Amino acid sequence: MDALGDLLRGVRADGALFNRVTLTGPWRTSRAEGAALELITVVGGAARIGTAPCEPRTLRQGGAAVVCTTAPFTLAPAETGSCDVVTGSYQLDRAVGRRLIGALPPLLVVPSGEECMPVVELIADEVAADRPGRQYVMDRMLDWMLACTLREWFDLPEACPPAWYRALGDDVVGPALRAMHEEPARPWTVAALAARARVSRAAFAKAFAELVGRPPMAYLTEWRMTLAAELLAEPGATVAAVAGQVGYADGFGFSDAFKRTRGITPSGYRASLRVVA
Repeated sequence: MDALGDLLRGVRADGALFNRVTLTGPWRTSRAEGAALELITVVGGAARIGTAPCEPRTLRQGGAAVVCTTAPFTLAPAETGSCDVVTGSYQLDRAVGRRLIGALPPLLVVPSGEECMPVVELIADEVAADRPGRQYVMDRMLDWMLACTLREWFDLPEACPPAWYRALGDDVVGPALRAMHEEPARPWTVAALAARARVSRAAFAKAFAELVGRPPMAYLTEWRMTLAAELLAEPGATVAAVAGQVGYADGFGFSDAFKRTRGITPSGYRASLRVVA
């Protein structure tokens, strides 16, 4: 199971808004319309970034920050003089990406690192250029940079990943979580998952609820509906086909589960995507 890959499912830049700015004084900006996530990288100098309720943090050249809130944030030079930053905004105005947003704090910061620096420089050059395919290239670079930044952040001691992410390292809960993610359509039961974990049903259910924060079958339903939301966004998708792909024998049971989890029927959700588009 690729935990970070699952968090990023469906999160793709598409016409992302980019900006390269030389900061010489305090700069406050509101969120780009519809944006739920903004990636900020420092290409020269050092910047100071803050958003309520987080304490301001300092970013040096090659460092990156992710702002995951609709509140305004403040960005200013951290030292005397100026600094250069590049920002990229994701337009996450649909249910796709909600799992990622829910897993992140309002502000996360990753210090300068060797791995991401080449992409930081490429993004900065592309923002300043006017070449064929510029938007597509920048969108893909933003996706790469987001994955790179989050991977480094999850490895930091101060990171606060979601409970299920931490539970992957548990000898009892980890195998069951991986099984649910790898085979979501399989007719899992608590007993079958406990067998994967090689413990009793009661011991497994207790450990899972303690580490993940919800019962195994409730978590499985949530994961299936996350996948279903992504599948429903595909052209030509039908409710019946998606139901089968996420483990439901008929569309009625799937529709009930989707509405309980998402607050809207699958057909209503699919129709809302066409309106947004």
